[in-house]
Amino acid sequence: MSQMLQPGIILLKEGTDTSQGIGQIISNINACEAIASIVRTTLGPCGMDKLVYSGNRVTISNDGATVMKLLDIAHPAAKTLAEIAKSQDEEVGDGTTTVVVLAGELLTTAKAFLEEGIHPQVIIRAYRKACKLAKEQVHKLALPVLPKEESDKIDVLRKCASTSLNSKLIGTHADFFADMVIKAVMTLEGGLDIELIGVKKEPGGSLEDSILVDGVAFKKTFSYAGFEQQPKRFENAKILLLNHELELKAEKENAEIKMKDVKDYQSFVDAEWNIIYNKLEKIVATGAQVILSRLAIGDLATQYFADRGLFCAGRVPGDDLTRVAKATGARVQTSVNGLTPEILGHCGSFEERQVGGERYNFFTGCKKTKTATIILRGGGEHFIDEAERSLHDAIMVVRRVIKHNEVVAGGGAIEMEISKNLLEYAKTLANKEQHIIKGYAKTFEVIPRQLLQNAGFDSTDLINLLRKKHSQGDGKGKYFGVDLVKQDLQDSFVNHVWEPALVKHNSIEAATEAAVMILSVDETVKNPKSDGRIPQETMDAAMGRGY
Repeated sequence: MSQMLQPGIILLKEGTDTSQGIGQIISNINACEAIASIVRTTLGPCGMDKLVYSGNRVTISNDGATVMKLLDIAHPAAKTLAEIAKSQDEEVGDGTTTVVVLAGELLTTAKAFLEEGIHPQVIIRAYRKACKLAKEQVHKLALPVLPKEESDKIDVLRKCASTSLNSKLIGTHADFFADMVIKAVMTLEGGLDIELIGVKKEPGGSLEDSILVDGVAFKKTFSYAGFEQQPKRFENAKILLLNHELELKAEKENAEIKMKDVKDYQSFVDAEWNIIYNKLEKIVATGAQVILSRLAIGDLATQYFADRGLFCAGRVPGDDLTRVAKATGARVQTSVNGLTPEILGHCGSFEERQVGGERYNFFTGCKKTKTATIILRGGGEHFIDEAERSLHDAIMVVRRVIKHNEVVAGGGAIEMEISKNLLEYAKTLANKEQHIIKGYAKTFEVIPRQLLQNAGFDSTDLINLLRKKHSQGDGKGKYFGVDLVKQDLQDSFVNHVWEPALVKHNSIEAATEAAVMILSVDETVKNPKSDGRIPQETMDAAMGRGY
């Protein structure tokens, strides 16, 4: 028989901190509520921005995922919300603030049930059942919007992109950037690979000086002597991509050389020059007019190419080199031996142009794979950084609508309709689940309420009117949400306030899973940190003492 543990036996290392029970769950919920309260004011078109100062880096943003990523969160349970926001951003690109606000509100509701003595597992089961019903409601309320006509399709996508951009710092230029985003996404083919859209930032000018390049563009790399003698424009250019260094290397720095005769020294020097010249001759023999390398191209190679009317650029960033490869059909080579015409890429036009205070290399007319580059202009570095994050969200939204072709009404309309349907379902239950699902349903009202509060409006009256509108039996009010311009209600679907159904579906699922995860943790064990010193008992054992 196994011996039972006697009272007083220590199982964990001395100094280990343990907390458990309902008190621990409530403590975790309080930490998550504090995190949610930070980002909830960023929700919607009237949301406020957050300035996060870390060391010498200052970030101004109202993007939920960005703010959560920059916060130095110490509480282990609260980190869950940051991870949920990150996963939402990676999966669908938008709705990150909604996820955090909704998860925080679900936990606040659960806290009241816990304090009344309801077991966490009962709440978890009810939440999961309600989540399933909410997702079904999203599918029922979603409408296909993309028509077959190309012109009508672009108009629909513009409305979806504008809804995403209206809540961002560049919301005043939503129409301008919505058109840019749609053109960029429409250039992509097949799988709509997001990596084929590059975003470059160039301070100076106004936001509307931003340009969309139908191809690849990147900032001119570091150049050596002889660069200015190279041609800066080619039509029907042949492109060679390398991951190979083209610099003269002194072998005496890499190896020890023993010579019996001083005359032998010259042969070693000549060998060094012959190696680099052989490489350059093989490159020129391919017929390539534009040579790009991820590694350095030195002054000797630069001048060599200039003398032969060729263009070269070294230290090209890896992501730009990859996009050039995909767009032109070129294959990156790690050696200059065995080069054939098949590994060369082709583009309709190559040109170096001035953009703001910098020069950019443009590759346009690429026929292999369609790609696009957005060059963002603006007054300040922080402003352009936030514009880039805003464009990323809009690009992801447009991409999702093209892929899934279903949208739901925004402005809190979908949340209020889900809340109404869940409340009706809860009335059919006769156990504890009725109260929990009612609480789950009421949490969805936090979205329109927060939208109104962030706009500076009194939310009480308008939420009551919205509740009444959605409770009408004729079903005409199911698309009504809040109008933050007129401080009134509006038919969000008619007024083109649309969100991709997939974004809303993922938001509900992610928020519920985050809340369930927090509720399922009833004990936290914190191991003591080692200070690098050897414990005294270990020293005693090593010295033969303590027995």
